[in-house]
Amino acid sequence: MRSPEGLARRVLTALLLLGAFLAALFLLDARVLAVLIAAVLGMAAREWARLSGVAPRPSTACGLAFGIAFALAALLAQAQAPWRAWSYAGAAAFWLLLAPVWLYAGIGSAARGVLAAAGLGLLAAAGFAALALPPLLLFLVLGLVWIADTAAYFAGNAFGRHRLAPVISPGKTWEGAAGAVAATLAYAIIFALPGAPLAAYARQAGWAAYLGAVVLLCVVSILGDLFESAVKRHAGVKDSGSILPGHGGVLDRLDSMLSTLPVAALLLQWITTA
Repeated sequence: MRSPEGLARRVLTALLLLGAFLAALFLLDARVLAVLIAAVLGMAAREWARLSGVAPRPSTACGLAFGIAFALAALLAQAQAPWRAWSYAGAAAFWLLLAPVWLYAGIGSAARGVLAAAGLGLLAAAGFAALALPPLLLFLVLGLVWIADTAAYFAGNAFGRHRLAPVISPGKTWEGAAGAVAATLAYAIIFALPGAPLAAYARQAGWAAYLGAVVLLCVVSILGDLFESAVKRHAGVKDSGSILPGHGGVLDRLDSMLSTLPVAALLLQWITTA
């Protein structure tokens, strides 16, 4: 149970982050936004390297190099470069096929370099997906992630009886996951009603496919959360860092986004080209 002071600090940090995110998303030039995303991803890459067992100085160098490389790729490459789509597909394959197997086998089964490389690749795919998605759609996809996380927390507290992954994250339950799916479906239906922002996507994909895509995004958001929890458990830490008061590290705020954004970008390509 969090103390009132800890909860207040967490809420205040979340509100400040949300305000900064909305301002950056809707007010900044696309190139400035790309540099800002590169900076955030660079900090996350440093944390991922540390969780993978890399020493502090090399992990800092890794984060700096990754941030610079991502910024150059985002600024110099065409927005619709084919390799970006391949990065979404690769990330989606990882989350849907490899991540469940890896979680079952245990993060400790991977070599340090393999885990570090996987994390950097996932960060890059999520970053390019964030730049490819239209701003309003990006915000709505992230809203789905937040709704799923919040619903899972409250449904799990109220009804949770069966542990989803007791070794990795004892607090998560199947009932919480079901609550997340139900809440995201309700969220997606509301935003796909006539005149709502997602109405055109639901109409173009068809309602069955549209709702199936929403369930898929909810599932991969849970996988992203579980995978980062497993990596932290393997590293023997509670948080990926301490830069965000009440929240931990940058990676702690990006865990579900890393898995959801590439899949969302891939689904958007499928819907718009179908």
